[in-house]
Amino acid sequence: MALRIGLISDTHIPEARDSLWPQIADAFNGVDMIFHAGDIHDLWVLDELEKIAPVYAARGNGEDGSGGRPVQPQDKRVQYAWSLELEGLTVGLTHYVPVPERPPNFTLARWIERFFPDKRPDVIVSGDTHQERIMTIDGVYCVNPGSALYPHNYDTQYGTIGYLDLADGKAQASVFLLVEDGIVPFDWDNPPKWQIRRS
Repeated sequence: MALRIGLISDTHIPEARDSLWPQIADAFNGVDMIFHAGDIHDLWVLDELEKIAPVYAARGNGEDGSGGRPVQPQDKRVQYAWSLELEGLTVGLTHYVPVPERPPNFTLARWIERFFPDKRPDVIVSGDTHQERIMTIDGVYCVNPGSALYPHNYDTQYGTIGYLDLADGKAQASVFLLVEDGIVPFDWDNPPKWQIRRS
Protein backbone atom coordinates (compact mmCIF):
# COMPACT_ATOMS: atom_id res chain seq x y z
CA MET A 1 0.00 0.00 0.00
CA ALA A 2 1.46 3.36 -1.05
CA LEU A 3 1.87 6.19 1.42
CA ARG A 4 1.95 9.90 0.57
CA ILE A 5 3.48 12.37 3.03
CA GLY A 6 3.10 16.12 2.66
CA LEU A 7 6.34 17.97 3.39
CA ILE A 8 6.62 21.52 4.70
CA SER A 9 9.29 23.45 6.56
CA ASP A 10 10.41 26.82 7.88
CA THR A 11 7.00 28.48 8.09
CA HIS A 12 8.22 31.14 10.56
CA ILE A 13 4.70 32.11 11.61
CA PRO A 14 3.84 34.77 12.70
CA GLU A 15 7.06 36.45 11.53
CA ALA A 16 6.49 35.69 7.85
CA ARG A 17 2.72 36.23 7.91
CA ASP A 18 -0.26 35.54 10.18
CA SER A 19 -1.13 32.13 8.72
CA LEU A 20 -0.16 29.53 6.15
CA TRP A 21 -0.89 30.22 2.52
CA PRO A 22 -4.37 28.72 1.83
CA GLN A 23 -2.97 26.79 -1.15
CA ILE A 24 -1.12 24.54 1.31
CA ALA A 25 -4.30 23.03 2.76
CA ASP A 26 -5.58 22.29 -0.74
CA ALA A 27 -2.24 20.79 -1.79
CA PHE A 28 -2.11 18.48 1.23
CA ASN A 29 -5.72 17.36 0.95
CA GLY A 30 -5.63 13.56 0.74
CA VAL A 31 -2.10 12.97 2.08
CA ASP A 32 -1.68 10.21 4.67
CA MET A 33 0.43 12.35 7.01
CA ILE A 34 2.34 15.62 7.11
CA PHE A 35 5.97 16.19 8.10
CA HIS A 36 6.95 19.69 9.24
CA ALA A 37 10.75 19.91 9.25
CA GLY A 38 11.01 22.64 11.87
CA ASP A 39 11.12 26.37 12.46
CA ILE A 40 7.38 26.24 12.85
CA HIS A 41 7.58 28.97 15.49
CA ASP A 42 4.00 29.13 16.83
CA LEU A 43 2.83 25.55 17.34
CA TRP A 44 -0.82 26.33 16.54
CA VAL A 45 0.36 25.93 12.93
CA LEU A 46 0.46 22.20 13.66
CA ASP A 47 -3.16 22.33 14.79
CA GLU A 48 -4.09 23.70 11.38
CA LEU A 49 -2.10 21.03 9.57
CA GLU A 50 -3.55 18.31 11.81
CA LYS A 51 -7.02 19.16 10.47
CA ILE A 52 -5.75 17.72 7.20
CA ALA A 53 -3.72 14.67 8.32
CA PRO A 54 -1.66 13.38 11.28
CA VAL A 55 1.41 15.56 11.86
CA TYR A 56 5.00 14.81 12.82
CA ALA A 57 7.24 17.83 13.37
CA ALA A 58 10.91 18.49 14.01
CA ARG A 59 11.85 20.95 16.73
CA GLY A 60 13.93 23.69 15.17
CA ASN A 61 16.11 26.40 16.65
CA GLY A 62 13.18 28.78 16.23
CA GLU A 63 11.11 26.74 18.69
CA ASP A 64 13.98 26.88 21.17
CA GLY A 65 14.10 30.67 21.32
CA SER A 66 16.79 31.59 18.80
CA GLY A 67 16.77 35.24 17.81
CA GLY A 68 14.84 36.13 20.96
CA ARG A 69 11.74 34.25 19.85
CA PRO A 70 9.40 32.77 22.49
CA VAL A 71 10.42 29.24 23.51
CA GLN A 72 7.66 26.89 22.44
CA PRO A 73 6.25 24.33 24.88
CA GLN A 74 6.75 20.61 24.62
CA ASP A 75 4.28 18.94 22.26
CA LYS A 76 3.78 15.25 21.52
CA ARG A 77 3.91 15.99 17.79
CA VAL A 78 7.34 17.65 18.02
CA GLN A 79 10.73 15.99 18.57
CA TYR A 80 14.30 16.86 17.68
CA ALA A 81 14.36 13.72 15.57
CA TRP A 82 11.76 11.17 14.52
CA SER A 83 12.60 7.72 13.19
CA LEU A 84 9.58 6.00 11.66
CA GLU A 85 9.19 2.63 9.99
CA LEU A 86 7.03 3.26 6.94
CA GLU A 87 6.44 1.05 3.90
CA GLY A 88 9.55 -1.03 4.54
CA LEU A 89 11.79 2.01 5.00
CA THR A 90 13.28 3.80 7.98
CA VAL A 91 12.35 7.45 7.54
CA GLY A 92 14.00 10.15 9.65
CA LEU A 93 12.72 13.66 10.26
CA THR A 94 14.85 16.38 11.84
CA HIS A 95 15.38 20.10 11.38
CA TYR A 96 18.94 20.25 10.12
CA VAL A 97 21.34 17.91 8.37
CA PRO A 98 24.40 19.05 6.39
CA VAL A 99 23.17 18.61 2.83
CA PRO A 100 25.23 19.23 0.84
CA GLU A 101 28.04 18.08 3.10
CA ARG A 102 30.94 20.28 4.19
CA PRO A 103 33.68 17.88 5.33
CA PRO A 104 35.36 17.19 7.60
CA ASN A 105 32.99 18.37 10.33
CA PHE A 106 29.64 18.77 8.59
CA THR A 107 28.98 15.32 7.20
CA LEU A 108 25.76 13.40 7.02
CA ALA A 109 27.36 10.45 8.83
CA ARG A 110 28.06 12.61 11.90
CA TRP A 111 24.51 13.89 12.00
CA ILE A 112 23.10 10.39 11.63
CA GLU A 113 25.28 9.30 14.54
CA ARG A 114 23.92 12.20 16.58
CA PHE A 115 20.21 12.06 15.75
CA PHE A 116 19.65 8.49 14.59
CA PRO A 117 22.11 6.38 16.61
CA ASP A 118 19.91 3.30 16.81
CA LYS A 119 19.22 2.78 13.12
CA ARG A 120 20.52 4.46 10.00
CA PRO A 121 17.61 5.97 8.05
CA ASP A 122 16.94 5.14 4.43
CA VAL A 123 15.35 8.57 4.00
CA ILE A 124 15.88 11.83 5.92
CA VAL A 125 13.52 14.80 5.64
CA SER A 126 14.96 18.08 6.91
CA GLY A 127 14.62 21.85 6.62
CA ASP A 128 16.53 24.84 8.05
CA THR A 129 18.30 26.02 4.87
CA HIS A 130 15.08 27.29 3.21
CA GLN A 131 16.43 25.71 0.02
CA GLU A 132 14.67 22.87 -1.74
CA ARG A 133 16.88 19.84 -2.36
CA ILE A 134 16.60 16.15 -3.21
CA MET A 135 19.81 14.15 -3.25
CA THR A 136 21.30 10.84 -2.16
CA ILE A 137 24.37 10.83 0.09
CA ASP A 138 26.03 7.54 1.03
CA GLY A 139 22.84 5.68 0.22
CA VAL A 140 20.57 7.98 2.27
CA TYR A 141 17.81 9.74 0.32
CA CYS A 142 17.79 13.31 1.62
CA VAL A 143 14.82 15.60 1.06
CA ASN A 144 14.39 19.27 1.96
CA PRO A 145 11.10 20.81 0.77
CA GLY A 146 12.45 24.35 1.18
CA SER A 147 10.51 27.08 2.94
CA ALA A 148 6.82 27.61 2.27
CA LEU A 149 6.97 31.31 3.18
CA TYR A 150 10.63 32.42 3.22
CA PRO A 151 12.13 30.67 0.16
CA HIS A 152 15.92 30.89 0.14
CA ASN A 153 15.68 33.17 3.21
CA TYR A 154 14.26 35.95 1.10
CA ASP A 155 11.17 38.05 1.78
CA THR A 156 7.72 36.62 2.50
CA GLN A 157 6.38 35.15 -0.75
CA TYR A 158 5.18 31.94 -2.28
CA GLY A 159 7.75 29.27 -1.49
CA THR A 160 7.88 25.52 -1.84
CA ILE A 161 6.40 22.40 -0.31
CA GLY A 162 6.89 18.77 -1.20
CA TYR A 163 5.68 15.21 -1.16
CA LEU A 164 7.34 11.97 -0.17
CA ASP A 165 5.78 8.91 -1.80
CA LEU A 166 6.64 5.55 -0.23
CA ALA A 167 5.74 2.14 -1.61
CA ASP A 168 7.27 -1.33 -1.47
CA GLY A 169 10.51 -0.18 0.13
CA LYS A 170 11.07 2.66 -2.35
CA ALA A 171 10.93 6.43 -1.85
CA GLN A 172 10.25 9.18 -4.38
CA ALA A 173 10.20 12.85 -3.42
CA SER A 174 8.91 15.84 -5.35
CA VAL A 175 8.92 19.60 -4.77
CA PHE A 176 6.19 22.02 -5.80
CA LEU A 177 6.11 25.80 -6.03
CA LEU A 178 3.17 27.62 -4.49
CA VAL A 179 1.44 29.93 -6.97
CA GLU A 180 -1.61 32.19 -6.83
CA ASP A 181 -4.09 29.45 -7.69
CA GLY A 182 -2.43 26.34 -6.26
CA ILE A 183 0.87 24.59 -6.87
CA VAL A 184 3.02 23.73 -9.88
CA PRO A 185 5.95 21.31 -10.16
CA PHE A 186 9.21 23.01 -9.22
CA ASP A 187 11.33 23.75 -12.28
CA TRP A 188 14.82 22.81 -11.14
CA ASP A 189 16.35 24.17 -14.37
CA ASN A 190 14.57 27.51 -14.16
CA PRO A 191 13.94 28.41 -10.51
CA PRO A 192 11.90 31.51 -9.62
CA LYS A 193 13.53 34.89 -9.24
CA TRP A 194 12.90 35.13 -5.51
CA GLN A 195 12.15 38.59 -4.11
CA ILE A 196 15.05 39.69 -1.93
CA ARG A 197 14.12 40.90 1.55
CA ARG A 198 14.54 44.63 1.97
CA SER A 199 16.13 45.75 5.22
